Amino acid sequence: MKLLRIGAIGREKPAALVGEDHYVDLSDVVTDFDEEFFGSGGLERIASVVAERAASGPTLPLHGQRIGAPVARPHQIICVGLNYADHAAESGQAVPDEPILFTKSPNTLVGPNDDVRIPRGSTKPDWEVELGIVIGKRTSYLDSVDDAREHIAGWVLVNDVSERAFQMERGGQWLKGKSAETFNPAGPWLVTQDEVPDVGKLDMWLDVNGVRRQTGSTSTMIFDPYFIVHYISQFLVLEPGDLINTGTPPGVGLGFDPQIWLQVGDVMTLGIDGLGEQRQTVIAPR
Repeated sequence: MKLLRIGAIGREKPAALVGEDHYVDLSDVVTDFDEEFFGSGGLERIASVVAERAASGPTLPLHGQRIGAPVARPHQIICVGLNYADHAAESGQAVPDEPILFTKSPNTLVGPNDDVRIPRGSTKPDWEVELGIVIGKRTSYLDSVDDAREHIAGWVLVNDVSERAFQMERGGQWLKGKSAETFNPAGPWLVTQDEVPDVGKLDMWLDVNGVRRQTGSTSTMIFDPYFIVHYISQFLVLEPGDLINTGTPPGVGLGFDPQIWLQVGDVMTLGIDGLGEQRQTVIAPR
């Protein structure tokens, strides 16, 4: 299934994609794609409903609809830093022996095509295309990496927008550079595991103003998604609906010489095979 949320900000309704450009409304079946939904076996409950409605209709056109983030506001967004060796190199940092973890404020989450707002005082805003993991059930102290598969609801495309000056020049606390409003576009949909034959072989890309900046593949991850979920579970409890951003391939603005930073009016487009595409316009601070 490909699950999405459609509607104005704060009034999104749960839906499922049918084909490439239609959807079925699920708001009469579930309230939202949130902690309660995932934690109570919601994916299994709606599978037959989605199949029946996709076959018999009515289906609705997606064109002209605002798409929100595919999950309601999670308890937490956990991020993995330097998870691609070539990105670590362009950042001037060593390849980590263990995953580098940091958090991102949950209220950074926005829809895939919503504007990205530069924060006040920003001088080095940057882009990062990433694979996101959505947690499907409460996860703590997993016994093995294989156990992680049963705790993942699905995959999602994310843009882990960053402010490098805040991240690296204001006390070395990455949270500061990651948590401005609008800094985590997600979607357009959550893709369940059965729809992705091999999450370790997904091509990914990002353009700024039509110029290709990032080209990569999940095949070059240092730590794969299942290892990441197992690893994080040894340190904290993941709740249903939580989001994990798994790191970015090379080509971020930080890595260019001279460095390139986002400017007001820039347009970012990005995608991952099978997970859809995004488009954001960069707008001025409040």
